[in-house]
Amino acid sequence: MRKLGKNAQGARESNNRSPRFSLDEAHIIYNLPFNDLLFRAQSVHRMHFDPNTVQMSRLLSIKTGGCAEDCGYCSQSAHYPTGLKASKLMEVERVLTEARKAKDAGATRYCMGAAWRSPKDRDMDALVAMVEGVRALGMETCMTLGMLTEAQADRLAEAGLDYYNHNIDTSERFYPEIITTRSFEDRLDTLETVRAAGIKVCAGGILGMGETTEDRISMLLTLANLPVPPESVPINQLIAIPGSKLANAAPVDPIDFVRTIALARILMPTSHLRLSAGRTEMSDEMQALCFFAGANSIFVGDTLLTADNPGEDHDAALFRRLALSPMMLEPAE
Repeated sequence: MRKLGKNAQGARESNNRSPRFSLDEAHIIYNLPFNDLLFRAQSVHRMHFDPNTVQMSRLLSIKTGGCAEDCGYCSQSAHYPTGLKASKLMEVERVLTEARKAKDAGATRYCMGAAWRSPKDRDMDALVAMVEGVRALGMETCMTLGMLTEAQADRLAEAGLDYYNHNIDTSERFYPEIITTRSFEDRLDTLETVRAAGIKVCAGGILGMGETTEDRISMLLTLANLPVPPESVPINQLIAIPGSKLANAAPVDPIDFVRTIALARILMPTSHLRLSAGRTEMSDEMQALCFFAGANSIFVGDTLLTADNPGEDHDAALFRRLALSPMMLEPAE
């Protein structure tokens, strides 16, 4: 029988308690006057973080394209003619070479993503070597590989994996409109498996897929009311991929996006809240408002898996304008 870590044990013991926040409470917060909402979010943020530092992550696609899932937003799904060519799992040394470059550029967390429904056991040795190699560089590690078995999660935990990313994407109600090959419950089961293995959870969602405001609030409530909320919460703005199911989706209203960031900060006060995909379509002013609303993490680099991302030069210039500094990695306990 698996021996649960302290965090996972606490999560299991708190499964039956009442939700931290209700839908009515979250609605009231979200619909506060904009200035009041941002003031509240910034006040919560300052209680738990330095408001002028931002955590820097780098994301590498270690296995691109050909995914069996039909996620309507994704360029890597085999179900849509997006023009992306599938590739095999990247060699370990190449991954570590890219990780060294990321560290030199200021990233403290290295995230590795594979376009799989779930990893095969034959790939685990290479994945474990990647985790161990990146940790040896002094960086935090994160992987997103799809659904995991308990045995796979345990192997990654033993290798020292810090975070596992598995987004819930949207609300339970809207989820079947976006994905049919994997259920919302499958997503939550994977998060539970990861948590039980003692790995920190990274889970968030995507805005701009045609969901309602209530769907966005519901998504955040699902995360906030988990037995242990995710330590890292990426909030993505949809990048409309030509050929994908959501190629013609309408863009998110910037103020609505900022409101969602603020609500996420209030609901999950101690989580790292990351501006993820879609930053190339955000103005500097919109990003500045997101940082004020409680976002305190970004992906750096020119690419984000297969999509464009603002380069280091642009981010460095924005950080100078806002007097923001990269967040330093906390010493291991």
